[in-house]
This record gives sequence, structure tokens and C-alpha cells, in this order.
Amino acid sequence: MSIDIKREVTASAGTLGVCFTVNGTKHRLEVDPRMTLLDALRDVLGLTGTKKGCDQGQCGACTVLVGGRRMNSCLSFAVMHEGDEIRTIEGLASQSTLHPMQASFVKHDGLQCGYCTPGQICSAIGALDELNRGVPSHVSEDLNQIAPSDEEIRERMSGNICRCAAYPNIVAAIREVMERQP
Repeated sequence: MSIDIKREVTASAGTLGVCFTVNGTKHRLEVDPRMTLLDALRDVLGLTGTKKGCDQGQCGACTVLVGGRRMNSCLSFAVMHEGDEIRTIEGLASQSTLHPMQASFVKHDGLQCGYCTPGQICSAIGALDELNRGVPSHVSEDLNQIAPSDEEIRERMSGNICRCAAYPNIVAAIREVMERQP
């Protein structure tokens, strides 16, 4: 007699309810408590712009914004986000206008195959927010006044891998948005 262990474990674990807002729309889900935020976004809500790369938090393809801060959605359980505001790549643009970071990535050709691009863009938005809030990085020389630089951009984006090596163009795209900010 063969037993489907995965099914048995899921059946014995049950589901938990979670309510969060994604891209301005409130969602109430019943999910396996072990389901990642990434899987809830992709498989339950059908928001496939956020990509599954390594499923270990190493590549950044799954980066989304939670409460305005970037997060690897593959490393976080969906049920941990009760009441959270989540933005994915699908929620950045308005009906007719790209988000400034999206437009800058297009202008500077900050993509090749495009697989990592959603995570790169969400991470870049989060990185600029960190800079604006004065959050230091490993390369920040003065912890009281963070100097925006390409080195800061590269360090803050080091958790996002681009296998096509579009890094110089990604840095140029982020720099342009950074320089336009007040």
C-alpha cells in the first residue's frame, strides 16, 4: 500500500486564514501554513510577475515590497503577513504610466531576458527608500550621512542576481531615478 506522504502532511496540518492587501486589493486566503508568500502570490492570486528563482533567498527574483520595504517572498510564509500591504511588480504602474523605476529600466536597457527584472525593480525601489531614510549599508563610510553613489547602489542590489549581466545598465537606471528625487 502506497501512502502519499505530502498529501497526508497537508491534510493533517490543515489551513490557516490570512488577510492582506496586494496592490491595493484586499485578499482573504485560506492557505497551508507552510505556503510561502511567493507561492500565495503566484499560485493563489495569479500574480506571476514575481518570479521563483532559487527558492532559497539567494537570487532576489522573488523580491516584493511589504509595507514599503523589500523582501524575498520565497523566505516568508504567507500567514506571517496578516494585515500587511504588499506591492508586486504588477502594482507599480498606474493604468497608463510606468512607475519611474520601470521607465528608467526600459530607458537604460536594464534588462536582457527579463526574468530577474521584476525583482530587480522592486528591490531598487526598496533600496532607494533605504537611502532616503538614511539606512547605512556595508559600504557606507559615514553612518550619519549616507552619500548616494554607484557603490551604494551596487551594494544594496547585491542580493539580486542577473544572469545576463545587465548590471551596469541596472545601476544607471537606479542612479537616474535617485538623481531625480528631491
